[in-house]
Amino acid sequence: GRHEVQSWTAATKQSLCLMWQKVKVHLMLSMTFLVAVFWYCRRLYSFLAQLLKRWSNYLQRKLIRNLSVLTEVDLLGYTVREWKGETKQAKHMREAYEELFWSYHIKYLRKVRRDNYSVLRAVLFQIFSQGIPFPSWMKERDILKLPEKLLYSQGCNWIQQYSFGPERYMGPNAFGKLRKCMETLKTNWTEISATKDHEERGNMCNTLFSDESKENKLYEAIKFIMLYEVVEAHEQIKNREEPTHNLFSLLLARDSSSDPLSFMMNHLNSIGDSICLDQVELSLLGYLLEVKIRVYRLHRFNTEEFQVNYPDEYRREWNEISLLTEDDRYYHIPLFRT
Repeated sequence: GRHEVQSWTAATKQSLCLMWQKVKVHLMLSMTFLVAVFWYCRRLYSFLAQLLKRWSNYLQRKLIRNLSVLTEVDLLGYTVREWKGETKQAKHMREAYEELFWSYHIKYLRKVRRDNYSVLRAVLFQIFSQGIPFPSWMKERDILKLPEKLLYSQGCNWIQQYSFGPERYMGPNAFGKLRKCMETLKTNWTEISATKDHEERGNMCNTLFSDESKENKLYEAIKFIMLYEVVEAHEQIKNREEPTHNLFSLLLARDSSSDPLSFMMNHLNSIGDSICLDQVELSLLGYLLEVKIRVYRLHRFNTEEFQVNYPDEYRREWNEISLLTEDDRYYHIPLFRT
């Protein structure tokens, strides 16, 4: 009996050893597989992380390159970089910037793309980023119908000679393109001004102001609104009525803009292409958008024209936006900090 027990015990041990050998092989294979999977997943994760980082950096560089209103930079740091040297002009500009920093609490600025839409861009960006709503007169009228009204109701067939900045003369297609410009302005202004969250509104502005095609439509819509209001003011003057604001009389008193057609041909058509807005047109812009535009003119530092409001007559309830310029052509956005 003892021999049988020993034989059974030996057989059991042998069976267990064989089973362990098989399990051991499977365990080692499984461990090897798991290690290989872990190594592969780790390499894949590392590869995807690097790919995502590169893609993120690419998108960021592309956005910054396309963004027509850059992120804020330190005002004095910008001054040192831009106005080096000991020339009279460089010293003058450094003194002007230092005055803005210490006396006006302007600590930062946002650089605006230097082209002939510069002032329109700087004004509209601030209106949108601050969530300023439509002017009161725009709420009462459908601005989408203004091109149709000008062409058909007021018989201004010469509107076909309207040029869209760098795109120049459009001919018979001008009317349809003006409608698209007005739609772009109304849609984006409505959507952005209805966004209450400041960060979300800022992101929407960054997206909009990195799309050159949409941007240009906004500016052309504003130019057309300026033209439309000049047409109405000219009709009032012809009918011996007082225009709604005396700046229309000033604008139409110029030899180069004595009527709406000459205003369009000699001024508006070139804005965005070869010229920027002049001071009376900047006043007209502020009046139509119902904002007080305060401009710091650095080349006029130490004179009464260093700080100017456009228009000079404005309503107290109007929102205020600020610009700074070194030459009355290109504009940047000053940022205040107390």
